Amino acid sequence: MAAKTAGAGLEERWRGILSVHARTMCEIDRVLHPYGLGASDFEVLDLLATEAPRQGDHCRVQDLVDRVHLSQSALSRLIGRLEKDGLVERSVCVEDRRGVWVALTPKGRDLHAEVRPLQRAVLERILGG
Repeated sequence: MAAKTAGAGLEERWRGILSVHARTMCEIDRVLHPYGLGASDFEVLDLLATEAPRQGDHCRVQDLVDRVHLSQSALSRLIGRLEKDGLVERSVCVEDRRGVWVALTPKGRDLHAEVRPLQRAVLERILGG
């Protein structure tokens, strides 16, 4: 009986995590929508703004896959949309022609700086406790 109760507690906690995640993502999507971005778009811009400067102002697409929790193909499509909007640029890795680099453009950096406080306010409101 105890195992059944413990399992039910874990399931309840798991559903709580999913609920908080869904509410947070929906709220981020809502506040970023007027800027033409969604939560996943912002996550890529944010990683490029914070991680890329440590790596020469660009990241390998493969390194972003694990960080944004999207499949390789979904991330590639997302980066394609951001590139079409002039927010990022892609280039081939000279050392490994299979690798692709992605970097923020000045327009992408400016948009990220503009919307970052909105995203952080959502996180504070929902997760700040």
